[in-house]
Amino acid sequence: MPSLKGLLNKKDKISKGSTSKQDAQTAPSTEERRPKEPELTIVRCTTDTEEIIEPPSFPDDETTSTTSKRSLEKKERKRHGVGFRKSSNAAITKDPTAAAQQDGVDGDRHRQSLAVRPKSERKISERFHLHRDRSKSAAAETSDNLPVDLPDAPISIATPAEDVDGQSGGNKEVLEQREAQWEKRATILAHSNRLGDERPAQTTGGTRSRSSSISNQGGDENIQEAIRLHEEGDLERSTVMFGRLAQPKGANNALAQVLYGLALRHGWGIGPDPEKAVHYLSLAAANSASIEEQALAAGMKKGGAAKGELVLAIFELGNSFRHGWGVKKDAVAARHYYETAANLGDTDAMEEAAWCYVEGFGGAKDKFKAAQYLRLAEQKGSKAVGNSWIWKEKYNPK
Repeated sequence: MPSLKGLLNKKDKISKGSTSKQDAQTAPSTEERRPKEPELTIVRCTTDTEEIIEPPSFPDDETTSTTSKRSLEKKERKRHGVGFRKSSNAAITKDPTAAAQQDGVDGDRHRQSLAVRPKSERKISERFHLHRDRSKSAAAETSDNLPVDLPDAPISIATPAEDVDGQSGGNKEVLEQREAQWEKRATILAHSNRLGDERPAQTTGGTRSRSSSISNQGGDENIQEAIRLHEEGDLERSTVMFGRLAQPKGANNALAQVLYGLALRHGWGIGPDPEKAVHYLSLAAANSASIEEQALAAGMKKGGAAKGELVLAIFELGNSFRHGWGVKKDAVAARHYYETAANLGDTDAMEEAAWCYVEGFGGAKDKFKAAQYLRLAEQKGSKAVGNSWIWKEKYNPK
């Protein structure tokens, strides 16, 4: 169960601006070594003999190794200490010279039959799909919970700015531009989410009724009282207040909509109702997205007064899609929502987005991207045990 105090502290940090300078000094990366193909030894055995079968060499092979030279020889040796009786069906040749000649003829016929096969058939690694790329099928996955016209994801704020503009100066401005692009993406996700069937009312002239947490001081006092009651353990009274402030036709408080959605999900002083929880989280996302669109249109790169509520709602919707809380599980949507919240300064979302890339959840695996998100989370104060691998040289940006 998440801590309400922790949620509010996270919202305040996001609202004050989450852009930070990236470390400009990066070590050059080393070229990853290509994995070797597996070496196999094929042995044909009887009760008292064993024969090592080697693939034949071909004229178009670049080099002939010691192993390939050895492949032209037919080796048979006694197996000592086994104690098995020779099979009565074994061929017995009295003339060793004739036997050697027959072996030579059989070996030539065997090599000729192999020579006409395609080279691809000789590769055991290909037959058993040892180098099969499973990321293509994962990357092709789609989601009904994402808009079909969703643009490509912007450059992550976890990528150092000098990797894009080629210089170390002006990083702060570059990162602010990227964050503004991610916030625009968050507004698209919020408005395309149909899980909240009661959409905030729009008015003509580019204005709308704002959340009371933005424009009404009385609303602020009410929400603070509800939070105080929750912290003191009076969950029933606090949840009733959250619900009253969350009504879209009433106070329309975006933060109350987030908190009321979490209360419904986790049963804070009320019976759990995951589907209704997703409904209010979606309302909070759409409500705050409308306010943030106006801020972005006014040129505010760091977002407006409802940025914290927007990020909280996007992250919690990602949790709903991941775990199937009130909605059908959707790995692809969860990954998009996590990554969007991560690029807007939510450290929990950074860790979840990294997990998606490590496990291939909702798309292809990418440990490099995972390392970048975990590095950014550590720079913002979130450190986890067992993440020392993210600082390996091979994960340094090129």
